[in-house]
Parts: sequence; C-alpha cells; structure tokens
Amino acid sequence: MDATPVGALLLCRADPETVRPLAHLLRERMLLIPAGEEWSVLVPEGRAWRDTPDEPAEPVDRVLTGWAAALAVASTWPVVALWWDATRAGCVLASGFRRPVGYVWLADGTPAGEDEAMTTFAARLDLDPVLDVQALQTLTRPDPHADGCARLRTLLGLLTRAGVVLRPGLEPGRSTEALREAARALPGTGRIEWAGWRDAVRVELDAVESSGLGPWMLGPRARAAATTQVLVGGPLVLWGAFRRSGGWTAAGVLLLAQGVLGLAYNEVRARATVRDSPPRR
Repeated sequence: MDATPVGALLLCRADPETVRPLAHLLRERMLLIPAGEEWSVLVPEGRAWRDTPDEPAEPVDRVLTGWAAALAVASTWPVVALWWDATRAGCVLASGFRRPVGYVWLADGTPAGEDEAMTTFAARLDLDPVLDVQALQTLTRPDPHADGCARLRTLLGLLTRAGVVLRPGLEPGRSTEALREAARALPGTGRIEWAGWRDAVRVELDAVESSGLGPWMLGPRARAAATTQVLVGGPLVLWGAFRRSGGWTAAGVLLLAQGVLGLAYNEVRARATVRDSPPRR
C-alpha cells in the first residue's frame, strides 16, 4: 500500500473493445474492465505520478486531465476521470474538443470548485437537467460528514443514472496498488500494455475493421478531421514536453497517432479500391 493514498479511475462511455485501441496509444500500463452496459473503466498502474530518479512526480490531477482529454478528442464518447491524493480529490469530464470541466474538493470534503461546473457536467452526460443537477449541486455545499473521497463516491452513485456500474473494490480512496489488485481479481479484466507503434496501429486498424466504423473514417470529412488531429497533436506534444506534463504529452501523441492512422486508413482503402476495381474496357 502507498503511504499516501493516491489513486485514479478513468470512466469511458464505451464498451471495452472500443476503448482498448485508444487506451493502447496512451502508452501506459492499465487494466480495462466493463463498468455497465455502455461504460468501461481504466485502472492506471500509477507510474505517471510517482517520483523517479530522473524527474519528480507529476500531480495526479494533471495526468488524469491530459489522459481524459486525449481519449475524448480521439473518440465520440465522453470520459470521466476521478482522482484523489493526500490533500484533494476531484473529477474531470472531457468530451470531444470542448474544454474539460472539473471540480475539486479538499481532503476534508470542503468544496473548492465552481458551482457552474456541475451544470455543465450534467448537460454533457445527458443527465436530468432538474433532478440530477440538484443532486450534483449538493456536492458543492459544505458537509462536515463527507470527506473528499466520500464526495467522489456520492458522484459515482449519481452516475449510475447514466449507466455506470463499478465492480467491488474499485472505490475512490483506495491506493493505486489496492485498485490494481482488486481489478486483477475481477472477471473480464483486460490488460493494456504498450508494445510499440507497429502493434498499436495494428490493434487500432483491427478494431476499426471489426467495429464497422471503417466507412465513417473514409472520405473528405474524415480526412479533414484526421488532418486537424495531426495539426493539433503536434503542438500539444511540444507544449506537454515543455511543461514536462506526461498527461498532455500523451494527449498530443494520441491525437497525432489518430490523425496519422486516419490518413493512412484512407490511403490504404483508396489503393485497395483501385486495385479491386474491374479494368475499364
């Protein structure tokens, strides 16, 4: 167990097979588990926010924000990141190219965010604009009986209305090691391990072909979107490297990879179409 209870979870509104190829591109070891009919959860190994001999640790909230943004901009589904450490706990919602929205509580549960974030949170997850928003806003008010991780557990309870169902042992407040051990013991858990760009691209292409999404990645609009990903991803990699932010560097790398993959997929499919076309008479 860690001396400091640092931990994190990434909730993705997609099934594990859809999440898997994008998670590979984060180049981090993770465990992937179903979390309801329409959701999956990624349990990171935690290396990104641990001190190493070469450089100090990066704050867990910054890492998770970068990862959530990377997964969201490279997909069509939202990502909810939950994180906690010895001093704070918080959540981040990333959806497409929109600015991620988040909320933070101090370790004792004191609210330290903007109330409007919860309204945005509910809207982007298609929650009830009245009942669910009212429930979320209770998390922005003082409660002497709830610490930061208790706030996250309450948030998870509210997310069950959106279909989130976390397995036993994956509760906010546990250490990274405890989360990992609990995840390994659950049925249906898959491993995400970086095995190099060639394998990552192969996994991504196989996922595209098997999912039936191939036609959506073809054509002028798809090529324009892929070009945009490349143009945004390059500067983001440089910005993340300058700031020594592993999370945002990963976001840039994932965008670059997705863009290059989209352009390559268009090129490969175009050549295959020409090759398979009957000769003109």
